[in-house]
Amino acid sequence: MQSFSALLRAVLLVTVTSVSASSFLRIPLTKLTPTNSYLAGLPDADRARAAFLKSFASGGSTTVPASNLAYVQYTTSVGVGSPPTYYNLVVDTGSSNTFVGTGIPYVRTSTSIFTGEDVNVTYGSGYFSGLEYFDQVTLAPGFAITNQSIGDALSYADFEGVDGIVGVGPVILTEGTLSPSTDELIPTVMNNALSQGLITEEILGVSFAPATSYNDTNGALTYGGIDSSLYTGEITYTPVTATYPAGYYWGVNVTDATYGSTTTVIPTSTAGIVDTGTTLVLLADNFFESYMRAIPGAKIDESTGLMTVPESSVSKIEPLNFTIGGTVFSLDAAAQLIPIDQNTAWGLSANKQYGIVSYLGTNSGEGLDFIIGQKFMEKYYAVFDTDSNRVGFAYT
Repeated sequence: MQSFSALLRAVLLVTVTSVSASSFLRIPLTKLTPTNSYLAGLPDADRARAAFLKSFASGGSTTVPASNLAYVQYTTSVGVGSPPTYYNLVVDTGSSNTFVGTGIPYVRTSTSIFTGEDVNVTYGSGYFSGLEYFDQVTLAPGFAITNQSIGDALSYADFEGVDGIVGVGPVILTEGTLSPSTDELIPTVMNNALSQGLITEEILGVSFAPATSYNDTNGALTYGGIDSSLYTGEITYTPVTATYPAGYYWGVNVTDATYGSTTTVIPTSTAGIVDTGTTLVLLADNFFESYMRAIPGAKIDESTGLMTVPESSVSKIEPLNFTIGGTVFSLDAAAQLIPIDQNTAWGLSANKQYGIVSYLGTNSGEGLDFIIGQKFMEKYYAVFDTDSNRVGFAYT
């Protein structure tokens, strides 16, 4: 059987498509809420994902939990095939494979070409396996990538309410996901959009915002650049960390973190990752303990895995401050808490106050000591810059 890369070259040689380059493309994002209580199992799912991300390059085996995952994610509508079938795909900077079929089945058309490869990807709290195809992928009207490698999920777990993932992490994360070509990398949608002239810079801009309704199209994804209308001031950039294993992802160093002006949460520069596929903000257990102890009466709710804050302490919550690239990015009290009027919709106790900062599941010192998840990015614009190997944040 010819290799995956050889087949890709052959397909590209026989396919000629005229495209016009543009500076960037902005498309809307939908904040997806499954129909059942979507926080059931979420903290444990986020921690399982964190454990898997930390083990990525260790070469060890990983057991995928069989949990009923129901959680908030941002999705974007992506067309596959010609004519395209449209799928709602999770936007994930923590993985790099793109696949469909966990909701709407993959529909093969004249542009679908089987690569001869099986594909298998685990996500800590879920997985998919199936067959790999080349196909046309439409990210927006007039923005179609030809011969994009995608997976057809024939077996999967824990993708409730979505049709798959569009993976926009570093391409190295695709290594080992194909069989028999286990050493082959799969070019991401960003890689191919650049190589086919659809974008001129391999930069992804991400704009999230707190939801104002149950299903809220309130975000934006910018392929090939940044959208200055979505942030204020200047973007602070920081290089992707060289610390292992965070550096395999969109990993950054946080210089320090404080709660208020007197409590140190992260005492020295440490590495973690920025991940749209994680909902919460997760801190190494010892960091989280310092944070939680600083809030009078705060404790972990055993039934949800989330921190609860007594009513008497809510008004006294101080900012949680992260120093990244020399700039302080703060989460105020509102950004640290789940709005209490949403508790019932989230499957939580109606009269408790829950927090969005939680523990990672391991202590610091293992090369991935925090995850800046969706809830952080609901407050700050994020830029994932492959060209310059850096991550940026800006105020919104």
